[in-house]
Amino acid sequence: MSERRAYLYKGVGETVGVVTLDGRPERLFISWPTDDPLDVEGVRGVARIKKIEKAFASAFVSLPGGQDVILPIRPDMPKLVEGGLVEIEIKTASRQDKAAVGRFVAEGEGEPRVLASGPTVEERLRQSVKAGSPTTGDKALQAVEEAEADALATVFALPGGGDIAVEPTRALTAVDVDLGAREASDSKRAARQANMAALSVAARVLRLKGLGGIIVFDLVGRGHDGQALTTAARNAFSADNPGVGVGAISKFGTLEMIVPRRAPPILDRLLTPTGAPNPRHQARRLARALEREGRAQGGARLTARCSPAVAEAFVAELDAGVADRLGRRFAIESMTNWPDDRMEVFAT
Repeated sequence: MSERRAYLYKGVGETVGVVTLDGRPERLFISWPTDDPLDVEGVRGVARIKKIEKAFASAFVSLPGGQDVILPIRPDMPKLVEGGLVEIEIKTASRQDKAAVGRFVAEGEGEPRVLASGPTVEERLRQSVKAGSPTTGDKALQAVEEAEADALATVFALPGGGDIAVEPTRALTAVDVDLGAREASDSKRAARQANMAALSVAARVLRLKGLGGIIVFDLVGRGHDGQALTTAARNAFSADNPGVGVGAISKFGTLEMIVPRRAPPILDRLLTPTGAPNPRHQARRLARALEREGRAQGGARLTARCSPAVAEAFVAELDAGVADRLGRRFAIESMTNWPDDRMEVFAT
């Protein structure tokens, strides 16, 4: 039976939650104080209709102080008018290149206002892991850093041999299954085992990365048992319901799925739009390293070296918080030409 555990880390300028499935990271929730509190799944409120796009069967609405939200128009909804009010719930938070998507709740009354905030990291952990309190402290930080490393990876080993590569594009996410050195009594059996394992591992990895939409598996082998594989896919992705859809295996050996998007991809947090390390995230890694070294070295003075962009983000967002925890016994040195993911912390 699968076992899920929750971990909660509260660092300087961040609250991070991790859910593990049988010891491997399955979900990663990250919150920074600078986040827009209205751009979160689960926020509910009365919004003003700014514009109706009949050609796209959508309306643009906004909560007070919030960004524009796309509200799909369904035939069973009352007629919307520009300037009118509607009660909505944020169904999908915004991504780097796409606005948030709302869900119609009811016709709006009164003034535009927020009725309910989105769940906190702690609440998301409780939704994912029903029993017990999350683990905190050093074990939680270790779980966070392992989850971040996994989220940044592309290739993931399969139990018994072989691996999958998970690569998102603008249109879909491709999951390539590779047989590798998997051993079995015959090649067809080996391919079946690899494909079954790939569905289970990919389900965990896609939740961790926060990826949804169209998912295409490039399966290994030929003559697939379509019923067995589609049933295995539904079981592997059952935690993502409602909204999971599984298609038939094509003549080219691919399996297509649709998985609901409920949160922005976690790489939007860890990387810049160009795919480079996000200096703001790296600054938080630097704060973690300073705290760790500060505890290990007692009252020693510390020096942290990092790139100029990371140093700038650290000073702007985290410097005061780290000083509150450690005292003013550290210095940040900006190193020209260092990449943003390189850093050093040492006692002086």
